[in-house]
Amino acid sequence: MRFQSPQWPSHYLLAFLFIFIGSQSAFAEIKPKQIVMKNGLTLLLIERHSLPIVSVEVLIKSGSANDPADLSGVANLTASLLDEGTQKRSSTQMAEEIDFIGASLSAGANLDYTAVNLRVLKKDIDLGFDILSDALLNPLFDAKEIERVRRLILGSILSEKDEPTTIASRAFDNIVFANHPYQNPVIGLEASVQKMSRDDIVSFYQKHYLPKNALFSIVGDITEKETIALVKKYFAGWKGSSPIARKVISLKAQPRKTQLIDKDLTQTTVLMGHLGISRKNPDFYPVIVMNYILGGGGFSSRLLTHIRDNKGLVYSAHSSFNANSQQGSFEISLQTKPSNTNEAITATLQEINQILKEGVSETELAEAKAYMIGSFPLRLETTGKLAGLLSKVGFHKLGLQYFTDYPKHIEKVTREDILRVAKAYLKPNQMTLVVVGNLAEAKVKELP
Repeated sequence: MRFQSPQWPSHYLLAFLFIFIGSQSAFAEIKPKQIVMKNGLTLLLIERHSLPIVSVEVLIKSGSANDPADLSGVANLTASLLDEGTQKRSSTQMAEEIDFIGASLSAGANLDYTAVNLRVLKKDIDLGFDILSDALLNPLFDAKEIERVRRLILGSILSEKDEPTTIASRAFDNIVFANHPYQNPVIGLEASVQKMSRDDIVSFYQKHYLPKNALFSIVGDITEKETIALVKKYFAGWKGSSPIARKVISLKAQPRKTQLIDKDLTQTTVLMGHLGISRKNPDFYPVIVMNYILGGGGFSSRLLTHIRDNKGLVYSAHSSFNANSQQGSFEISLQTKPSNTNEAITATLQEINQILKEGVSETELAEAKAYMIGSFPLRLETTGKLAGLLSKVGFHKLGLQYFTDYPKHIEKVTREDILRVAKAYLKPNQMTLVVVGNLAEAKVKELP
């Protein structure tokens, strides 16, 4: 799950403080209800009756990290086929019915989970649930549709081979997540996608698409009584045993490594970083505030201010802690001219060492907290966004008080907290460095 702060100038501090003060009651009004059905299906519900819209996100608690070792991408291919025909609807019929009522239905896999999303008008909620249940419970996995979707995925994999950012990301993940499922791209690998059979897809579906492995987040113009009635009508027949427990493979910090990839490009792409934190890490909130100040805060971050604006060394610079079910990565991405590559890398390391040595100022901390609290309502402004966030809250077991607790957690972060987590989770001596570009011009040196 990637927590990256939007770009925003720091002079919006007062505006966000005003939003924060005025939005506390809005946070308090978001009180999810949790309901567990007899078949083990868990429902999370937030009623919002301002607009006649209902958004549903069904989260299957299995993603590409659950792919068998030789079938990288099977979770993604399975998800991509859910709306491509069922036992009673063809792919075309499903699309036409969804379009006719102005709804939307989509599905996709992530590292840790698969999400199936429905957005529908209240007046069409019954048909919407009918189609949603059909896609989830009765996928046909037709041979022709499998081949068509497989070709699309292979086309994407091939096109990404020429994308410098994708090349860098794949190399970086292979090093940082060595011998762990996180090292493989969600979309899969060319060889594994080519060889997947229908039996492989059906097997993955049968093992993971189970009511006890599903979480429904429902947000919008619907009551608890209506929700229970709809779920009983369309999902009471969804049976299945408990899912097979995921085999947890421990993540280990890798030794420092540099990988240089020569490409005839006018711009150099740099990725540097190391193993980060999981979403359940108790230091999550001070870490994301620290990262906002370092490189996640857009125009107000140190990386952009010092390395781009003041020194003119990069076109862009950004840092992120990608917090997953297990440890994700900490990474810094740079886009620069080949001739500036070494100097940009050195300047980035200097910024990391500076925050390790001195922490942050009171002004930086106040501005970061004001933005992060003040912008939080933007993540809740539509039923779709709220349903998506609610799913992640449920998946990571963050508690139903999350929406009122989030601003409190951010507000209580101190300068001492920032210095402590910087020293704990920024590790320049374990830095992986990946450079993609014209190496003859860049003349990249090993990390100092």
